[in-house]
Amino acid sequence: MTVSQISVFAQSKPGHLARVLNVFEAAGANVRGFAVSDTGEFGITRFILDRPDIACDALKREGFAYIETQVLCLKLEDRPGELARVISLLAERNENVLYSYSMISTYIILATDNIEETKEILKNAGLRIITQADIEKANAIHAGNED
Repeated sequence: MTVSQISVFAQSKPGHLARVLNVFEAAGANVRGFAVSDTGEFGITRFILDRPDIACDALKREGFAYIETQVLCLKLEDRPGELARVISLLAERNENVLYSYSMISTYIILATDNIEETKEILKNAGLRIITQADIEKANAIHAGNED
C-alpha cells in the first residue's frame, strides 16, 4: 500500500511555490503534506495531495516539470523514540531511507532568508507562530504531565 507523491522541479525564486499551489487550488486538489528542498538555483518540492490525478493533469497543462512516484506513508505513535524505532527497523534490514518528511495539514515548518521579517509578515497577517515552548507543552499534555 503506497501513496502518490508529486515532485515538482522549479527555480528557487519568490513566487514559484505560490504558482504551483495556485495550480493545485484551481484544480481542486488539496495538499496534505509537502517538503521543499533547496539546491541553489533550483529546488524540488514534494507533495502529497488528495487527488494526485487532477493535480498532475493541471501541472502538465501549465507546463511544470514534475514526476509522480509511489512512497510509503506511516502513522507513528506520538511518543519518544518512535521515529528512531522505525528507522532502526529499516537499518537492521539494510534498507536506506532516501528522504523523509512529515505530513500534517495544520503545522508547517518554514525556513526563509530573513526569519525575523518573515515572522513579522505572518504575525501581522494574524497567523500563529508556534514556539519551542508550545511544542514542549504539547509533549507534556500528551504524556499526561500538563502543568
